[in-house]
Amino acid sequence: MSNSNPAKTGSAVWKSLETLIAAFTVIMITAHLILRYGTDCTVFIQNLPLWSVLALGGTPLVWGLLVKMVHREFGSDLLAGISIVVSVLLDEYLAGSLVVLMLSGGEALEAYAVRSASSVLQALSKRMPSVAHKKVETDIQDIALDQIAINDSIAIFPHEICPVDGIVIEGHGVMDESYLTGEPYMMSKTPGSQVLSGAINGEAALVIRAEKRAVDSRYAKIMQVMQSSEQHRPRMRRMADRLGAWYTPLAVLIGLAAWIISGDPVRFLAVMVVATPCPLLIAIPVAIIGSISLAARRAIIVRDPTALETADTCRVIIFDKTGTLTYGEPHLTDQLCAPGFNPLDVLSLVGSLERFSKHPLAGAILQTMQQANTVSHEATEISEPPGQGMQGTVDGHTVQITSRKKLLKQQPELEDQLPPQAGGLECVILIDDQYAGIYRFRDTPRTDGQSFISHLSPRHQIQKTMLVSGDRESEVRYLAEQVGIENVYFSQSPEQKLKIVNSETSQANTIFVGDGINDAPALMAATVGMAFGQNSDVTTEAADVIVMDSSLQKIDEFLHISRRMRRIALQSAIGGMALSMFGMLLAAFGYLPPVAGALSQEVIDVLAVLNALRVAIPPKALIDFNPERPA
Repeated sequence: MSNSNPAKTGSAVWKSLETLIAAFTVIMITAHLILRYGTDCTVFIQNLPLWSVLALGGTPLVWGLLVKMVHREFGSDLLAGISIVVSVLLDEYLAGSLVVLMLSGGEALEAYAVRSASSVLQALSKRMPSVAHKKVETDIQDIALDQIAINDSIAIFPHEICPVDGIVIEGHGVMDESYLTGEPYMMSKTPGSQVLSGAINGEAALVIRAEKRAVDSRYAKIMQVMQSSEQHRPRMRRMADRLGAWYTPLAVLIGLAAWIISGDPVRFLAVMVVATPCPLLIAIPVAIIGSISLAARRAIIVRDPTALETADTCRVIIFDKTGTLTYGEPHLTDQLCAPGFNPLDVLSLVGSLERFSKHPLAGAILQTMQQANTVSHEATEISEPPGQGMQGTVDGHTVQITSRKKLLKQQPELEDQLPPQAGGLECVILIDDQYAGIYRFRDTPRTDGQSFISHLSPRHQIQKTMLVSGDRESEVRYLAEQVGIENVYFSQSPEQKLKIVNSETSQANTIFVGDGINDAPALMAATVGMAFGQNSDVTTEAADVIVMDSSLQKIDEFLHISRRMRRIALQSAIGGMALSMFGMLLAAFGYLPPVAGALSQEVIDVLAVLNALRVAIPPKALIDFNPERPA
């Protein structure tokens, strides 16, 4: 069954047509200038390229604008359509062709810059395998995903993506679920462990029992949520349209009044020529393009120009936890050693063993060991069964690294010796079969998190800051306390995140900052979605803005670029329209004939565009908080 939407298909065809019109117009204007200034041919021959532009390009554009006028949609492009007609009546064919270029080129630029949700869904689809490996007794059969039935045994080979939600029934290993849960760690998988579709398997093969069909599994549900959020995402009106909503009818009223009062239709034509909204059609896109260029030089990719127009108007900012307000890497935060054990000696023994582990916590221990400059010993008889911890012999001591749950299962009498369980991850250390201590790990908050959060309200008029995460309550609240966020939501699924973002966006413009596939629906639903890095094609496709250098300073820079773009664009547009209004009044009273009006409008256009070009000049500073110390 086809999922094509006729309305969307028609829109895509129309935008493709506008792109062709823009390219055709550029070629024909160039041909006219060559014939006019490079040859001695007649005026008739010189104007042929311009007539072709007005006939083939201007006619469909003007027709489309007439349809808008019938539906009472008075945007800046409607006035441009009137200008095309007026230019033909005045024999100002070059001016009319330039208006055609401005009108079609602006739409073509927007179509190029703004990606639709289809690219997001394509990115999602590319991550999933095309087939699953069904296990029947000792045989493995490749089947399509839609053929997977509940209770089927599905083999997942090393480094493959899990096709369905299920339960591990054979094998021991780990899976990377960070794309779905936001947790930055490899999760141990043993018989009885749950697995999520979309998770990436580790180095060991697993066999799972399918608990759901592929279409009902977690990954498919995220795709459905994204489709829903795209369909219900409100379309933002362009800045030029909002300004043109009052400028266009006012210009037409002035022209009609001048015609009726004077009885001279030439005055109406003169007003229309002066009123051509080039400051709206050119200056604002120039400011946007300049800002996109400036942002790109700062490692900020703006995929949707609307984000630049609206970011400075956002009053709510919503953060995911992992990889945004944290670094997305575990760090050893507490070394709680039992009485009789020296912390440095324990670290030396544990670190010497962890050198041979690929577990993500091993890196955190080795980093602490290096910072403490402890001695490294030779380790032998090393064993690390998947999901069973690690053990070995180091400097004559038996060292075992395990979990609290596994330790108490083997030695329940040690429960009174263990410190209370806290947030984050932990591992229990046994030396020579004696409890030696507990190491605690956390995903470290960014050093500039508190100062950044505290400056959002006074500097950017952010009225509400929220932390919405799929992580556990203890982890989320710990981070919130570190950075100073009071509005906290934890253990949130992608659907719940989307619901929260939709609720907040219905009340005020929002910015959502996230990382990971589980953030994609929320990124699309927010007024402005910002993604950190390129860890996921899906996330970057769903976001309006991509921060390549994962840093809170880049968010601040983007907010300032947005504010600066709006200020300069409004200066150019409103200043240009004010001068045009003065020219329209002169034309209405007969002091500015059509030809002089066209020349004066060109001067206004140049001034507006020159002012808009300032936006690409880098200012002295683009951040206004101190990232070196907390506020």
